[in-house]
Amino acid sequence: MSLRKTLQALLVLLPMSGLFAQAPMRVLLMASTIGPIESGIVELLEAQFEQETGIRVRHVGAGTGMALDLARQGSVDLVLVHAKNLEEKFVAEGFGTERIPLMYNDFVIVGPASDPAGLRGMKQVGQALQRILEKRAPFVSRGDKSGTHMAELELWAKAGLKPSGPGYQVFERGAEGNTATLLHANAKAAYTIVDRASYLGIRGRLGLEVLVEGDEALLNHISLIPVNPAKFPRANHREAMAFVAWLTNAGKGQKLIATFGQETFGTPLFTPEAVASKPAIH
Repeated sequence: MSLRKTLQALLVLLPMSGLFAQAPMRVLLMASTIGPIESGIVELLEAQFEQETGIRVRHVGAGTGMALDLARQGSVDLVLVHAKNLEEKFVAEGFGTERIPLMYNDFVIVGPASDPAGLRGMKQVGQALQRILEKRAPFVSRGDKSGTHMAELELWAKAGLKPSGPGYQVFERGAEGNTATLLHANAKAAYTIVDRASYLGIRGRLGLEVLVEGDEALLNHISLIPVNPAKFPRANHREAMAFVAWLTNAGKGQKLIATFGQETFGTPLFTPEAVASKPAIH
């Protein structure tokens, strides 16, 4: 059974209540990178969209590389991902219609409070990575071709560095997501690169601290890509575009994104980035 059919079969087992129990729901399947799922924002956006439109959205969590592979198989209708090079290739190959900016946050370098490499307060991520190699400090890579892993590799490359040596560790279970990777780095008293929302979500379980932040190179842009209906006629393209329109609307999805995390963490975890949310310039 294909993933699409498996997900759809599971959906019929889920209870429906209220207004939506009176008629079959339209269902949209989305593959989403794991960080936004772990933060809780994906579930919030899905639930509010369903409440307003009657369209049920269900997601599968995967690193960006795997999420795009699922879309290449026609298993989902929409992807939410964060690796520009992989996204552009996906669209160029004809599997997706376009990259649509949704929101962004930032990556940070976290590490043990003892900070053996002396990174605390550094503003240039390239210099911090070079220091990690020079000090042979332990560093954990997610290593799973996810958006987080691709961002890490790009940061090493931009710094003209090739990560290697006994301190550089690829986490074997990195595909499980940022939470698992952070907990592993914590157990190893190692540095790692992760998006801020993922770190804040489990900060209370960690002895790791944010040591390097603020470099523009650390921005983490998150995009939507609808699956191309010309390649996959069975894709729920109408529902996908309805969700995209709602997510990029200044008074709907973008408004929720702008405040998400404020109450819990004292600061929003994401910044809305959709063109539709930006005021017109007169």
